[in-house]
Amino acid sequence: MSTTAQPVSSTTSPRRRRAVGVLVAAASCVVIWIIGALGGVDYAVRSPGQPEAVVNLVPVVAFSLGSALLGWAALALMERFVGRRATVVWIALAVAVALLSFVPLFQVDATGGAKVALGAMHLAVPAALIALMPRRDR
Repeated sequence: MSTTAQPVSSTTSPRRRRAVGVLVAAASCVVIWIIGALGGVDYAVRSPGQPEAVVNLVPVVAFSLGSALLGWAALALMERFVGRRATVVWIALAVAVALLSFVPLFQVDATGGAKVALGAMHLAVPAALIALMPRRDR
């Protein structure tokens, strides 16, 4: 009786790694919000022509999770239809969306601390996704 050893893969599945990426993106935003709140940041934001709104944890979690899940869906679609260049195209798209997400931040009236904390959140989501979403086997 002959046995052959199968190589053991120490890498996690793409689905698991991507799910971790989504959770890391949302968790990093929560941590940034909490650090800001403990530091005394006033998260009141005033948009032109709109009443003042306070950015609390509920929209932070909702928007970070929603954005991360949309990023995952976009990557999955690109891998299916774009082929070998999907990762490069997706990363370029993620960077472009991250840069565009700063436009509303510059248009609102908020304290400097709020803008810094919210800007850090706008960077945390794409950073986590770019680090954890693309396939590593290519």
